[in-house]
Amino acid sequence: MSGIAAAIPGPRLWLIAARPRTLTAAVVPVLVGTAVAKALGGAHALPAVAALCSSICIQIGTNFANDYSDFKRGADRERVGPLRVTQSGLIAPQTVKFAALFMFGLAALFGVYIALVGGWPMLLVGAASILAGWAYTGGPWPLGYHGLGDLFVMVFFGFVATVGTAFIQLHQLPAVAFFAAVPVGALATAILVVNNLRDRATDARAGKRTLAVKLGVAFTRAEYLSLLGLAALAPVAAVALGLLRPWALLALIALPLAPAKLVLRGQGEELNPALGATARVQLLYGVLFALGIAL
Repeated sequence: MSGIAAAIPGPRLWLIAARPRTLTAAVVPVLVGTAVAKALGGAHALPAVAALCSSICIQIGTNFANDYSDFKRGADRERVGPLRVTQSGLIAPQTVKFAALFMFGLAALFGVYIALVGGWPMLLVGAASILAGWAYTGGPWPLGYHGLGDLFVMVFFGFVATVGTAFIQLHQLPAVAFFAAVPVGALATAILVVNNLRDRATDARAGKRTLAVKLGVAFTRAEYLSLLGLAALAPVAAVALGLLRPWALLALIALPLAPAKLVLRGQGEELNPALGATARVQLLYGVLFALGIAL
């Protein structure tokens, strides 16, 4: 492994460990939450930037923690997905663990400012988000190993991040923010569903009981389609209820680009392209949705 490590620069290794394809899950809820604030006349640049930085730090910290914890639990011994730096021996386990804690610490620093702007309850929200990020695959009862990863993503990268971003700028919890959080969380969860479908066989052998392992391939594929459907229905319902203007339906343009056929037919490493494609759909959907809400 020393030859491989010598061939890949340090920054490149950390970029691999950060899993940039997953960072859309951190960016999109802040874009959409800020768009909600703007639509209601309360958008503020500094709180929005702080929320974005905190969200990205939590996502990267979670990815580092996942890299470390999956290695310690033996879940990455039979990789079918992208390289994992800890399992590959490219970065020492304790270094990856320290990097995870460092990113969570940065998120907490941004969280202090967010709490000053949004009120002390945001400290609890931030602490819960960081704790959940570590507990996703770490700690004595890792959420991802007990089939709760999908719920974790929907809650924290959907409702908490989107509604929280709107709240720190508006100082209220408008109903439209909850509607806007639904498709954001659904598409973030869809990324995880592709990941878990791809890794289902190796996760089962490693004792990682994701929802895909527990409920099978057919359920997981149906879950992916259901999440896309939820992303389609949520803005339609919000427009029908008068919470959003029809411009919000611009986001629906992104959904036909989802790799549904590949998810329905592929398995194992065949699904690697579907992971990136779903992340790109989430990003495009999020940008169009935020634009439509702001208009």
